[in-house]
Amino acid sequence: MTVWYADRTAGRPARAMIGVTLLALLLVAAVPVALLAAVVMMMLGYVVGGLAVFGGSVLAAAVAVALAGVSGMRHLRKLLSGDSFRVVWLDAGQDTGVAEPAGTGYSSVVRLDRSEYSEVR
Repeated sequence: MTVWYADRTAGRPARAMIGVTLLALLLVAAVPVALLAAVVMMMLGYVVGGLAVFGGSVLAAAVAVALAGVSGMRHLRKLLSGDSFRVVWLDAGQDTGVAEPAGTGYSSVVRLDRSEYSEVR
Protein backbone atom coordinates (compact mmCIF):
# COMPACT_ATOMS: atom_id res chain seq x y z
CA MET A 1 0.00 0.00 0.00
CA THR A 2 1.07 3.55 -0.49
CA VAL A 3 1.76 6.04 2.28
CA TRP A 4 -1.21 8.29 1.51
CA TYR A 5 -3.59 5.34 1.84
CA ALA A 6 -2.33 4.57 5.34
CA ASP A 7 -2.80 8.20 6.37
CA ARG A 8 -6.37 8.34 5.06
CA THR A 9 -7.70 5.30 6.94
CA ALA A 10 -9.76 6.06 10.03
CA GLY A 11 -8.20 5.51 13.41
CA ARG A 12 -9.78 3.75 16.36
CA PRO A 13 -11.51 6.88 17.79
CA ALA A 14 -12.99 7.72 14.39
CA ARG A 15 -14.27 4.17 13.94
CA ALA A 16 -15.81 4.25 17.42
CA MET A 17 -17.49 7.55 16.61
CA ILE A 18 -18.90 6.15 13.37
CA GLY A 19 -20.15 3.08 15.22
CA VAL A 20 -21.87 5.09 17.96
CA THR A 21 -23.48 7.35 15.37
CA LEU A 22 -24.76 4.39 13.34
CA LEU A 23 -26.13 2.79 16.51
CA ALA A 24 -27.96 6.01 17.38
CA LEU A 25 -29.43 6.24 13.88
CA LEU A 26 -30.52 2.60 14.01
CA LEU A 27 -32.21 3.03 17.37
CA VAL A 28 -33.98 6.23 16.30
CA ALA A 29 -35.21 4.47 13.16
CA ALA A 30 -36.52 1.61 15.32
CA VAL A 31 -38.80 3.87 17.40
CA PRO A 32 -41.71 3.86 14.87
CA VAL A 33 -41.46 0.05 14.60
CA ALA A 34 -41.58 -0.19 18.40
CA LEU A 35 -44.61 2.10 18.42
CA LEU A 36 -46.39 -0.18 15.98
CA ALA A 37 -45.48 -3.25 18.02
CA ALA A 38 -46.66 -1.50 21.20
CA VAL A 39 -50.01 -0.62 19.64
CA VAL A 40 -50.50 -4.22 18.50
CA MET A 41 -49.60 -5.48 21.98
CA MET A 42 -52.04 -3.04 23.58
CA MET A 43 -54.82 -4.13 21.21
CA LEU A 44 -54.18 -7.73 22.27
CA GLY A 45 -54.53 -6.77 25.92
CA TYR A 46 -50.90 -6.39 26.96
CA VAL A 47 -51.11 -2.69 27.82
CA VAL A 48 -48.23 -2.58 30.30
CA GLY A 49 -46.01 -4.61 27.97
CA GLY A 50 -46.81 -2.32 25.04
CA LEU A 51 -46.00 0.76 27.06
CA ALA A 52 -42.77 -0.86 28.23
CA VAL A 53 -41.73 -1.72 24.69
CA PHE A 54 -42.37 1.79 23.41
CA GLY A 55 -40.88 3.52 26.45
CA GLY A 56 -37.80 1.31 26.36
CA SER A 57 -37.19 2.02 22.69
CA VAL A 58 -37.54 5.78 23.19
CA LEU A 59 -35.22 5.65 26.21
CA ALA A 60 -32.60 3.60 24.34
CA ALA A 61 -32.73 5.95 21.34
CA ALA A 62 -32.38 9.02 23.58
CA VAL A 63 -29.38 7.54 25.39
CA ALA A 64 -27.71 6.58 22.11
CA VAL A 65 -28.24 10.04 20.62
CA ALA A 66 -26.87 11.69 23.77
CA LEU A 67 -23.84 9.39 23.77
CA ALA A 68 -23.19 10.09 20.09
CA GLY A 69 -23.45 13.82 20.69
CA VAL A 70 -21.09 13.81 23.67
CA SER A 71 -18.51 11.58 22.03
CA GLY A 72 -18.78 13.58 18.80
CA MET A 73 -18.07 16.84 20.61
CA ARG A 74 -15.12 15.24 22.42
CA HIS A 75 -13.77 13.89 19.14
CA LEU A 76 -14.16 17.31 17.49
CA ARG A 77 -12.36 19.05 20.37
CA LYS A 78 -9.54 16.53 20.15
CA LEU A 79 -9.21 17.14 16.41
CA LEU A 80 -9.16 20.91 16.82
CA SER A 81 -6.70 20.94 19.71
CA GLY A 82 -4.28 18.36 18.29
CA ASP A 83 -1.49 18.67 15.78
CA SER A 84 -3.42 16.73 13.14
CA PHE A 85 -5.63 19.70 12.30
CA ARG A 86 -3.39 22.70 11.77
CA VAL A 87 -5.31 25.86 12.57
CA VAL A 88 -3.65 29.14 13.45
CA TRP A 89 -5.81 31.37 15.61
CA LEU A 90 -5.27 35.03 14.77
CA ASP A 91 -5.15 37.74 17.41
CA ALA A 92 -7.02 40.98 16.90
CA GLY A 93 -3.84 42.80 15.84
CA GLN A 94 -2.61 40.24 13.33
CA ASP A 95 -3.10 40.81 9.62
CA THR A 96 -4.73 38.02 7.63
CA GLY A 97 -2.42 38.54 4.67
CA VAL A 98 -5.31 39.14 2.28
CA ALA A 99 -4.68 42.13 0.07
CA GLU A 100 -7.41 44.70 -0.36
CA PRO A 101 -8.75 45.13 -3.89
CA ALA A 102 -7.12 47.96 -5.81
CA GLY A 103 -10.22 49.34 -7.46
CA THR A 104 -13.78 48.26 -6.95
CA GLY A 105 -15.40 50.49 -9.52
CA TYR A 106 -17.76 52.14 -7.01
CA SER A 107 -17.66 55.92 -6.80
CA SER A 108 -19.18 56.22 -3.31
CA VAL A 109 -16.60 54.07 -1.47
CA VAL A 110 -14.60 55.88 1.21
CA ARG A 111 -10.98 54.71 1.51
CA LEU A 112 -9.61 54.55 5.05
CA ASP A 113 -6.05 54.25 6.29
CA ARG A 114 -5.15 51.50 8.76
CA SER A 115 -5.08 54.11 11.54
CA GLU A 116 -8.71 55.10 10.86
CA TYR A 117 -10.18 51.62 11.36
CA SER A 118 -12.32 51.23 14.44
CA GLU A 119 -12.45 47.92 16.21
CA VAL A 120 -15.94 46.82 17.22
CA ARG A 121 -16.25 44.37 20.08
